[in-house]
Amino acid sequence: MSEQERAVFIVDDDAGVRDSIGLLLSLHGYRTAFFASASAFLKTWTPGLQGCILLDIRMPEMDGLTLQRALREKGCNMPVIIITGHGNVDSARTAFRSQAVDYLEKPLQEEQLIKAIEEAFLHLSQKNQNGPSIDYSRRYATLTPREREVMELVVAGRHNREIAELLGISVRTVEVHKARVMQKIEVTTLADLVRQQLQNAG
Repeated sequence: MSEQERAVFIVDDDAGVRDSIGLLLSLHGYRTAFFASASAFLKTWTPGLQGCILLDIRMPEMDGLTLQRALREKGCNMPVIIITGHGNVDSARTAFRSQAVDYLEKPLQEEQLIKAIEEAFLHLSQKNQNGPSIDYSRRYATLTPREREVMELVVAGRHNREIAELLGISVRTVEVHKARVMQKIEVTTLADLVRQQLQNAG
């Protein structure tokens, strides 16, 4: 992969975040470019631009998810990693449906960030992996029917109390099922669970 393709475009309205991420990535040998707003990046983007995008959700004027959608409408295939200090299942689901590579919550962990960026660059060189992975199918097969019901509702953005009412079980039972689902699917965050399910559904 060329040096240009390993560029990371950081779009965040917080100058401190941009500077700290830029310093960290420079130590790992990445080229970086900084944008203080979504609209600034949108004005700069051209079809020939290569690399991946680190994109904050909450920004004035245009939020990160709106920028992600606008870029896809323009035919941009640059991989996007969402970074946010205000994560929730709904925004994670929206991000992954627009084909985000990952969804990371601040404060960012160095190892997690580098892993996500490397995965983004892998997407640039290995496209069109269609259908559920064999590994995910194996993990999903270990879920009980009830655990699958709980997982579908979690991924749909339902809260524990709503799930309990819909399934006629206690909130505590929902929490137990959710914990078992995450253990069996081998994820540590709800954002990871959403990504696994959306990328392998159907």
